[in-house]
Amino acid sequence: MENKMFCYQCQETAGNTGCTQSGVCGKKPEVAAMQDLLIFVSKGISAVTTCLRNEGKKIDPAINHLITLNLFTTITNANFDEEAIVARIFDTLNAKKELLVQLSNTASLPEAALWDETARVNFSSKAAEVGVLSTKDEDVRSLRELITYGLKGLSAYSKHANALLKDDEDVDAFLQSALAKTLDDSLSLNDLVALTLETGKYGVNGMALLDNANTTTYGNPEITTVKIGVGNRPGILVSGHDLRDMEMLLKQTEGTGVDIYTHSEMLPAHYYPAFKKYNHFVGNYGNAWWKQKEEFETFNGPILMTTNCIVPPKESYKDRLYTTGAAGFPGCKHIAGEIGEEKDFSAIIEHAKKCAAPTEIESGEIVGGFAHNQVLALADTVVGAVKSGAIKKFVVMAGCDGRAKSRNYYTDFASALPKDTVILTAGCAKYRYNKLDLGDIGGIPRVLDAGQCNDSYSLAVIALKLKEVFDLDDINELPIVYNIAWYEQKAVIVLLALLYLGVKDIHLGPTLPGFLSANVAKVLVENFGIAPIGTVEDDIKLFFDEEENDDSRVSVSGITADSLIGDILLQYPDTAPILMSCGMHCLGCPSSQMESLADACMVHGIDVNIVLNQLNAFVTQNN
Repeated sequence: MENKMFCYQCQETAGNTGCTQSGVCGKKPEVAAMQDLLIFVSKGISAVTTCLRNEGKKIDPAINHLITLNLFTTITNANFDEEAIVARIFDTLNAKKELLVQLSNTASLPEAALWDETARVNFSSKAAEVGVLSTKDEDVRSLRELITYGLKGLSAYSKHANALLKDDEDVDAFLQSALAKTLDDSLSLNDLVALTLETGKYGVNGMALLDNANTTTYGNPEITTVKIGVGNRPGILVSGHDLRDMEMLLKQTEGTGVDIYTHSEMLPAHYYPAFKKYNHFVGNYGNAWWKQKEEFETFNGPILMTTNCIVPPKESYKDRLYTTGAAGFPGCKHIAGEIGEEKDFSAIIEHAKKCAAPTEIESGEIVGGFAHNQVLALADTVVGAVKSGAIKKFVVMAGCDGRAKSRNYYTDFASALPKDTVILTAGCAKYRYNKLDLGDIGGIPRVLDAGQCNDSYSLAVIALKLKEVFDLDDINELPIVYNIAWYEQKAVIVLLALLYLGVKDIHLGPTLPGFLSANVAKVLVENFGIAPIGTVEDDIKLFFDEEENDDSRVSVSGITADSLIGDILLQYPDTAPILMSCGMHCLGCPSSQMESLADACMVHGIDVNIVLNQLNAFVTQNN
């Protein structure tokens, strides 16, 4: 990574100030440069607010909201509008000026806190100085980016909670102090690793804040059947994550003859009781965000992007694409409105009335609404299924989807899962398998959709509750496998939150994040068991080969994965050389003879099926 960086917009190699593959993600280098500068000034004002807090002074919530929205504006595929980003830079510089005069001592502030510029023409040269590669040490740069991406994810949770008039000063204070620390050259690699885990801690707090905001405002999500067909009236398609925007639009479209549909991450809005009273809230249209170009084309009506993820629109429907909040795209109409204000959606509503009804692209229904409150209400049923053996394992397959063909892995993996396995999901990764006919286990659907990536908190709550119910000391003792698809910053904060909670052996795909240096990746692998995905076949074996009902472990000889080493040697003493050739050199030890073959193979890092095949072949040939 000496002369390149990893573009978090499209996962391609990029230059210092942006993605060189603008045809892939659509983020032009000059826009990415202004994002770099917006992050820089956000770090600068955060250093000022952190010093003010250290002096015992309170920070106006409006300043907290400013910094949070700045970060959210730079999140993957949220805002492509260079001038909108520049306006936020000026707003931040002006706010910082007012804060600086309140400080008793500015001597210890970093350069970012003191930088001031009133000439727009000088922004580009400054952006070139403060891009990702301004940090020369690869490992320091990697950790700073990991923290920054996590903070961007945290900003998303905070912003949505703020929209519902919920704030957490502790979360805001941490976010700003952590941003400031990414400028601190005195911090060691160990300090940055500790800060990374602390970011995960506040990621949990931020998710809890948003969960409380959503559920106290709209009720707890409940099991819901959502139609994926269309009606015969014109509609507005809503994408993104902002439930407050959805609420305002539903109210303003009542009685207008316009139907409301969800797309991608907005699907879980259907699960909230408060939205079910709107008869014109009719269903979900389409799939994950990256299929926008074909699905927005056939929808026929206007589309409202409340947050990320925007795919640069085709000219054929660009005039129908509206943005609001942190989202923006040049040439598309933006609907204004600050926190606490009622937005005016009349323009998009009038536009919808002139459009044809959506073209049907599929039909049927999907089921969701399995957030933590709903799953815990079914706790007795779920626990009973686990205790009876009807459910052998849960697989957390949360995260993000993307256009890469390698992500077909998740469809194939879900299809190949043992029938006694239940998927726990949140985020748009679910579109890889939520329409498969995977059936149920005793009435429990094999895909339990908790909601948006914003709702990943539910997956943590469910795991912690199961740990309590089964009276376990370690969350890793649960029959849960983590196979997560990552793409953007909210996936990063979910990962850091899980690491903070002590979850180990998480598998990430399609690849490990490219902004991780070799040394940082090594730390994650050695300390937390982070690993990339493999092939579907190999991963199914890895995650499920210890199951007692795996037929591949049974042979005509009677040796199975559960056979004790002592019993094997007693019945087939000539198999000792085979076991010793696999590294089992202490066969005479009584404790070793009491181990099962599966346990012995696990200790020695050997695939039990390979050993079984060798034993079975030998016994068959010699008996």
